[in-house]
Amino acid sequence: MVMRRFRGALAAVSGMLLAVSGCRMFAEPSPLPTVRNFLVAWQNSDYSGAAKQTNGDRKTVAGALEALPGQLDLASLHLALGHVHKDGDDATAQFEVRIDLGDNGKPWDYGSQMHLHRSGGQWKVVWSPSIIHPKLGKGERLAVVTETPERAYVQDSQGHSLTKKVKVEVFGVLPGQLARPDATLAKLASITDLDKDRVLGRVRSAPPQEFLPLVTLQLPAQAAEAAKLVQVPGVQARTRYLPLAPAVAGDVVGQLGPATAELLQQVGAPYQPGDTIGISGLQVLDQRRLAGTPTVKVVAQTPSGASSQVLYELPGAQSRPVRTTVDRRVQGAAENALKGLRQPASLAVVHQQTGDVLAAANHLTGGKNQAFEGHYPPGMTFSMITTQALLGYHQKMNAAVACPPTYKVGDQVFRSSSPRGKTLQSNFMRSCPTAFASLYGSLSYQDLRTSAARFGIGVPWNLALPAFSGSVPPPRNDAERAAEMVGQGRIEVSPLAMALAASTVGSGTWRPPSLVKDPASPQPIQPRSLDTDSISTLQPLLRGSVTSGAARAAKVAGNKGTVSGVVAQVPYGSGKTVSWFVGFRGNVAFALAVEGKVNAAAVAARFLRAVPG
Repeated sequence: MVMRRFRGALAAVSGMLLAVSGCRMFAEPSPLPTVRNFLVAWQNSDYSGAAKQTNGDRKTVAGALEALPGQLDLASLHLALGHVHKDGDDATAQFEVRIDLGDNGKPWDYGSQMHLHRSGGQWKVVWSPSIIHPKLGKGERLAVVTETPERAYVQDSQGHSLTKKVKVEVFGVLPGQLARPDATLAKLASITDLDKDRVLGRVRSAPPQEFLPLVTLQLPAQAAEAAKLVQVPGVQARTRYLPLAPAVAGDVVGQLGPATAELLQQVGAPYQPGDTIGISGLQVLDQRRLAGTPTVKVVAQTPSGASSQVLYELPGAQSRPVRTTVDRRVQGAAENALKGLRQPASLAVVHQQTGDVLAAANHLTGGKNQAFEGHYPPGMTFSMITTQALLGYHQKMNAAVACPPTYKVGDQVFRSSSPRGKTLQSNFMRSCPTAFASLYGSLSYQDLRTSAARFGIGVPWNLALPAFSGSVPPPRNDAERAAEMVGQGRIEVSPLAMALAASTVGSGTWRPPSLVKDPASPQPIQPRSLDTDSISTLQPLLRGSVTSGAARAAKVAGNKGTVSGVVAQVPYGSGKTVSWFVGFRGNVAFALAVEGKVNAAAVAARFLRAVPG
């Protein structure tokens, strides 16, 4: 909010007559015209015109009235005349003041009054700062003080903070010491993308003698920007250590940063330039809860700030934490398992009995939460869904199904480098795509889609953060029908969707995912149970894949339970490959996707050795 905004708001009422209530009609000469002219001129920003109606020094009076919008960074001012009492050559006029401080806050309403004196047949307003506000004394000014509550934390499932303290530089100004505020703040805004006009309004309305923070930068990540701000005349820096960065689960927790003009449009009032607000993850999704809202006070104070009294207070709201389902130990194990990889990789982990997201790890994904939002072909990890659909047609797992090196449908050639099995069961455990592609005539698209929905794929479940539940589009020809049997074609899933699918096999029930415990949000999708035959068939298949099949590198020793899972290496895009492991152990179900040719089962083993039982 700036002076331009204030004047624009008042220009619309330039021709408006002030309401008059309870006033006595006087025979001329009357103080009423003087009162009316003063208030109309003041309201319409004609400060010289208002000053002419007073007995004070015109420059002083005009300056005091003109300073008010800047001192309050106000959006609009409305004045309404009340009772006027005349006693000889003296009179008193009461009036009401309504000030809109902006940011959708409650207007500040108060009553004031002015004294008038007649001399030489002319009435003049006896000038006093108390006309602006009854408690405003000589030499004092109004200022806006904003008290921001300490930001609450994003927490893990046990209520412990998921953030850590980092070194920051807090850049700000002493408003009363700025020689050229416009130039200083224009330069600051150009470096930081803050809204210059809003920053200028905030600086003008702040107590002139107090340090006003405007930008908080994390070091060393934002050292280059900090180096530029140090060179701006009038800008000062204060070193602090603040809990601003995620300790783990960075893509879930999210980042904090300066309230740029673009971000302020997203989060809305009452946040201002200079605030540190959420810019990603839960930090931005739950900005209002985590940050609370500031308490805004209008104060009257001496230039030194030694004496200050509160004239108006608009209470804010306390900050409150956001508790997630993230298990810090599981999250740490997931992140460590991906550290050594040279390719982008994502790992999503859920609790089988609840659907709670225990971990979401991303490595080299360029800031994208691919664990939740990735769009990958599932390849032979989709064989869980294909097999469940085939079982509906009484498919026997010990039936003879070949695994040829190649299998062609239309223009599509499917290839397998897997050891050849003789039955559908053995080819499942060996992750043979040609065996499953050869069965494409056994299922309709609707059969496959229905089975996928039983595993939550393509189902519109809710999550606190953006997530992709998967997509099983209709095939356009027989080649795509065969491709979808092996999780290719146009089928796409995210690691989280496949972790939930693995959980369905392990527990027998698909459950919608949950990421935030408090505040809880309703989930429109209810759990879905698999039939007993599907469970009793699929569980041994996934276990056999690890004990003696293509996923045997995921077999780890210990007393934490038997590992079950499937693997796949799937071509997609232009020469790309995604390597998968999807499985479960105990109550933990997970899915790993690596953008490149790697032994995903071996990476899964690193995670399983570290994850608590």
